[in-house]
Amino acid sequence: MLRRLRTAFARHWARWLLALVLTGVAGAEVTGMLPRALVERLDLFFYDLRMRVTKPDLDPRIVIVDIDEKSIAALGRWPWSRDVVAQLVRQMTQTYQAQSVGFDVVFAEPDTSSGYGRLQDLAHGALKDVPQLARQLQRLKPEMDYDARLAEALQGQPVVLGYNLSNDPGAIAKGQLPAPVFNLADLGGRRLEAIGWRAYGANLPQLQAAARAGGFFNPVTDDDGVIRAVPLISQLGEHFYESLALATARVALNGKRVKPIFLQDETVFSGDQVRDYGALAGIAVEVRPQPLFIPVERKLTTLVTYRGHGGPNGGAFRYVSAIDVMRGTYPHDQLDGRIMLVGTTVPGLNDLRATPVSPVYPGVEIHANLVASILDEDFKARPDFAQGFDLLQVLAVGLVLGLLLPMLGPLWSIVLTLATAAGLGGLNFWLYNSAGLVLPLATALLLVGLLFICNLGWGYLFEYRNRKAIVNLFGEYVAPELVAEMAANPASYNMDGEIRELTVMFSDVRGFTTISESLQPNELREYINVYLTAMSEDIRGNRGTLDKYIGDAVMAFWGAPLELSDHAARAVATALKMQQTTLLLNEEFIRRNWPPLKIGVGLNTGQMRVGDMGSKIRRAYTVMGDAVNLSSRLESITKVYGVGVLVGEATRQAAPQFAYRELDRVRVKGKNEPVPIYEPLALENELDAALREEVAQWHAALVQVRAQQWDQAQAALQDLQARQPRGLYVLYLERIAHYRNAPPPADWDGVTTFESK
Repeated sequence: MLRRLRTAFARHWARWLLALVLTGVAGAEVTGMLPRALVERLDLFFYDLRMRVTKPDLDPRIVIVDIDEKSIAALGRWPWSRDVVAQLVRQMTQTYQAQSVGFDVVFAEPDTSSGYGRLQDLAHGALKDVPQLARQLQRLKPEMDYDARLAEALQGQPVVLGYNLSNDPGAIAKGQLPAPVFNLADLGGRRLEAIGWRAYGANLPQLQAAARAGGFFNPVTDDDGVIRAVPLISQLGEHFYESLALATARVALNGKRVKPIFLQDETVFSGDQVRDYGALAGIAVEVRPQPLFIPVERKLTTLVTYRGHGGPNGGAFRYVSAIDVMRGTYPHDQLDGRIMLVGTTVPGLNDLRATPVSPVYPGVEIHANLVASILDEDFKARPDFAQGFDLLQVLAVGLVLGLLLPMLGPLWSIVLTLATAAGLGGLNFWLYNSAGLVLPLATALLLVGLLFICNLGWGYLFEYRNRKAIVNLFGEYVAPELVAEMAANPASYNMDGEIRELTVMFSDVRGFTTISESLQPNELREYINVYLTAMSEDIRGNRGTLDKYIGDAVMAFWGAPLELSDHAARAVATALKMQQTTLLLNEEFIRRNWPPLKIGVGLNTGQMRVGDMGSKIRRAYTVMGDAVNLSSRLESITKVYGVGVLVGEATRQAAPQFAYRELDRVRVKGKNEPVPIYEPLALENELDAALREEVAQWHAALVQVRAQQWDQAQAALQDLQARQPRGLYVLYLERIAHYRNAPPPADWDGVTTFESK
């Protein structure tokens, strides 16, 4: 026996020593003696993974009233006038008897859409000698003062208004804050660490005064840009304010006060029993019969327990279109007496956030998850003993694997390693799911991997992993089919930023919201996958670099990283090919009873910066610049002119082999100089005679429009429309009719201005 031990020691002492060193390094990392940035990022990854694998059930208590595209189509673009919002409030609070309503929007500016303020100015100014006007205004005030109408709708109702806190250097205090939940003087000299703010953008005073409460909706973004925690209480000056989620839940529970709980026995509220919270700090809400306790992290934040993947199809919360609430058509049995949160899922309204479960998660649903946790008193928390637990599991892994792996063959080494990793992960997930404990895992799993790698040949595996990482780096930034060509002369390529003339494309699906509403989730997934695959093949088939997918939109560019002298021509040819591919896809979609597809494509050529851009957390090989922005604007206005593809002047000049139809001169948002825009039709030598004649007649009519020769232009356009109906001709006929009634000014330059993106 002794001889066997000596032989084993002689054979394995080096590996055992290496295992001891690795275990010591891991222990030093756990105790903070070594930098922890990498491990912390891995622990965040495992934290996110735990969240993603948890399957939600629909929570019937909380409903999200969605300012969605359907509502905007019915009521006009956001923000809506306050009388519309007042009607929405009445429907939620009176018709549907909401338990509480939280607005994930802020009403910071007075509503002047009724014109009442202008009439008041006239009554006190130029028309002050007309007493009938002042009397009429006084009589009309209840109908025309929309802010007052909203305040009246809020009065006495369980409504919480959201507002924003800011630390931006130029930020100023604006609007009226709600009453603080407590002040520095209430702490009795004790120190309370909270996130501090310098300014705020709050609601109009009359609105906040009428509401039951108010709450800020600022999240906490981690270094990787992901929101995992939200402050429940924040500090501004000597006052402390509650979050939107906390205020909404408190109002729903008829809670009166909020109080911090310190690390000691604490009288929660005067006249109530004394509760022992041990070493756990948190927030107490006065709710009868028992105060509600909420554990908190550093700076009075709490981890958000995300349920589902977010959005109307996320599975955790019911989404109800705001217009259905307004009309009172939504079933009462699914909406009456619920806690309602008003927010938006429309991408253009910029309330989509990066979260552990989705990079485009509706911000309003973050508050819904917090409200659900408060109602259930179910929070995930990092316990005080987390570091000790991590050290214990590291030592156990080092002892078991460090001792056994050197004595096992490859197969059993793999089995033991996988079993150990699975055991660690299973225990971690069980503690997370059953006890709400967020415990570290990354260091122990790293140690498992390192011990395994060292015992199977560290040198070989290390070099292999490095080579694979390099391949992955190129594959992340460059289309895979171009890697082989780049690999032939790698010294000629780098990811450094540079200024280069390129052609950039933006493509988007028209009416995608309507399409998504008409398909089941699995059908929609297959629909968008088929579409994106086909578009990507067209782009890459013509040597384009696929930049990114933005929902149903596609961004690509030509001329980098491989230089292409004909990048503009390739981009135009690809855009026309995509239109043809769309027609072929529609034949398949119609056979499958799917809605047909229609896309708009914008192209622009110009100087732009291209290279590896981003943050230390996330980078991408992409393009930036005014020329890129113009391409995006062109895509968005294709629907105005009823065409599939729009290009700028620079693209037309760089690809003269194509025939174009000039559509207009436009001034897009963000640019002062007008830009001619064109519709590419086909290669010049492939354009059929009938279309060539039609284009010539159209260009002649366009000249007449710009010369304000309305009669001649109208006759020409009516003739064109009769022979070949197009939305373009209808658009210009409507413009002519408008200009006849409201002639343009003397300095009219014929330019169409677009104020929206």
